[in-house]
Amino acid sequence: MFTTRRSALAGAASLLGMPALAAKTATAPVPELPDAALATRDPERYWQRIRDEQFYLPGARVFLNNGSLGIIPKPVFHAVAAYMEKAASLEMPGDEYPRWGYETLDAHRTEMAAYLGCAKDDLAFLHNATEALSTIAAGLDLKAGDEVVMTNLEHPSGKGGYQVRRARHGVEIREAVIPIPPASPEQLAETMIAAIGPRTRVLFFSGILSSSGTVMPVRAICDAARARSVITVVDGAHMNGQIPVRIDELGCDYYAGSPHKWMFAPAGCGILWGRPEMLEKLWPSIVTGGWDQRDAKAARFMKVGTNNRAIIEGMVAGVRFANAIGPNRIFARMHALAKQIRDRAATLGYVRVLTPPDDRLYGSLVSLELSGVNRDKFYNLCRERKMWTAGGERLRISTHIHTRPRDIDMLFATLAESRA
Repeated sequence: MFTTRRSALAGAASLLGMPALAAKTATAPVPELPDAALATRDPERYWQRIRDEQFYLPGARVFLNNGSLGIIPKPVFHAVAAYMEKAASLEMPGDEYPRWGYETLDAHRTEMAAYLGCAKDDLAFLHNATEALSTIAAGLDLKAGDEVVMTNLEHPSGKGGYQVRRARHGVEIREAVIPIPPASPEQLAETMIAAIGPRTRVLFFSGILSSSGTVMPVRAICDAARARSVITVVDGAHMNGQIPVRIDELGCDYYAGSPHKWMFAPAGCGILWGRPEMLEKLWPSIVTGGWDQRDAKAARFMKVGTNNRAIIEGMVAGVRFANAIGPNRIFARMHALAKQIRDRAATLGYVRVLTPPDDRLYGSLVSLELSGVNRDKFYNLCRERKMWTAGGERLRISTHIHTRPRDIDMLFATLAESRA
């Protein structure tokens, strides 16, 4: 295809205008959060103001897929942009180097650890939960015949590391079948504990199952596994930010997280946590100088070469944003919306609700089986209406503080229009 001189000039003008638009957005002031008293007096107005004033989400966009990738608020965007600008001009505080990948970022880890509920020295920043889970799977001393037990509903990013160990080293994998929907946390714990066998070395499972949103009884499972000298690895990609949780109270040996889902963080950041004695035993996979610096503790897993430090600044800004609103207030709002969706869906005769009514078993993810819905029509209508969800035969819906009651109404109207 040939480009005319006029269209080329128009394209160039458009490109030249882009930095100015980006700069205008990056420097625009972010309004103060609404008065917390408004959340009690008029909660819908409070949350509508949060969405309108603190996010760049267009009014026409219905976003119900935080479980895949969350939406960053304005303060996070500004933190990333501000750091990039400082790095570009080399106007760094204390004339420091604008990077991470060699530095331990102690101040950042201290702030994040306070939010996550763990010790700073047990926490490392990586790029996502996938990288953290792969680091754990590759770094464990496992040999041919050793067994890893996991659920049958694990995300490919979690089980992939053990599949590599199976192909390369002869490690065996066995899956525990999780009931959908589960009857109780006790049933889930019994299912996982019963799957432990004489050759089981590792018990790996998601704290919240990605496909169904089921909250697993992590502490009960991990305590039972430790009593049997089995290593526990928890995929916490959906936990922090979605439900109240402290990592150091879970009882697991290793934990991976994805702040970009529920914690308002930009894509490209993740967390790796381990009990101190277990971090000592874990081999790093990506290394540079200092990989064997044991006194650095978890920070030695951050020595992976130069990375984009602006992402870390954004992640910490997301924590500050959550703390400013209040994690408990955020959870209460998210869960109330999810409960509304779950209970409303339970009255329909043409979908099967896979999320149990027990509040202990779900947070802000609701899963539906679209048995009586023309799925092609439904997903086509979602695209036309700028409504983002996740799923195929099963529909997974995520709620967050930017979810509006009218978003939920549109979801159910679209389901009704798509009946088979």
